[in-house]
Amino acid sequence: MQSQEVYIVSEAVCYIEEHLEHKLDLEMVASALHYSKYHLHRIFAKTVGLTIHDYVQRRQLTEAAKLLAFSKKSIMEIALESGCESQQAFTDIFKKMYKVTPARYRTAANFYPLQLEMQLKQNYKKPDITQNDIRFAALSDVNDWMDLVCLTVDGYPCLNEREYLENLYRYISDKQALILRDEGKAIGIMGFSTEKSSIDFLAIHPQYRILGMEKIFIDKLMDELIVGKEISLTTYRKGDRADTGYRKKYISLGFQERELLTEYGYPTQRFVLSPENRGKTQNEEISK
Repeated sequence: MQSQEVYIVSEAVCYIEEHLEHKLDLEMVASALHYSKYHLHRIFAKTVGLTIHDYVQRRQLTEAAKLLAFSKKSIMEIALESGCESQQAFTDIFKKMYKVTPARYRTAANFYPLQLEMQLKQNYKKPDITQNDIRFAALSDVNDWMDLVCLTVDGYPCLNEREYLENLYRYISDKQALILRDEGKAIGIMGFSTEKSSIDFLAIHPQYRILGMEKIFIDKLMDELIVGKEISLTTYRKGDRADTGYRKKYISLGFQERELLTEYGYPTQRFVLSPENRGKTQNEEISK
């Protein structure tokens, strides 16, 4: 049953990718593929971690950002190719997600994606995994690690791939990079700093997020590598439309809010998790 659902969602992703220049919605995709829109909505959201509406919007805005940075097409042309009916509508949603207007983004010419094409694991089945299955990453893991970064780029605002790779080699050399595989495929990665007691990047394959893999990584870190200390990380600020659920996930694991920050020009917030708060949630509505 799971493999059939993955096949259907993969079909939907392919259709979306082939029609990104059009105005797309759930009903249109379901009709084109001859599936119930209710069934497609449910399995797409469960498998990808995003609704079809959100996936389409993030993909279209990513391609729009690429055109703004690397082409000479007018903003109006790019707006229409992004499925928007007007330049103003495009500007409004672009600014909510990228934090600057299309014109300012074009001037900066610093492209980064909100969402890359989703590649799904076709033979996916629920694994029986513990923290003992997580190991230190090696140089031989770099390609698979970066493939997973591309799948989870929604969690890395302003990702600079060259800079990220430089940091990754350092983390691997210092034994501060962890990787988890299932049937040979990387499904979870973490870079951390024992000196700063921080998680510097954590990514879980979209198909495995529903299984609580983040907790397994954090348990590994706090039980074996940074023992008895408070750990920190940064994520999206409250209300950021670009957040696909990272803030909610960290709150559910017991992280507590700290100061607001700006990293690489992007508004973020620092969160901390103390040993005694593991599993305890803040007084924030995480059900939203």
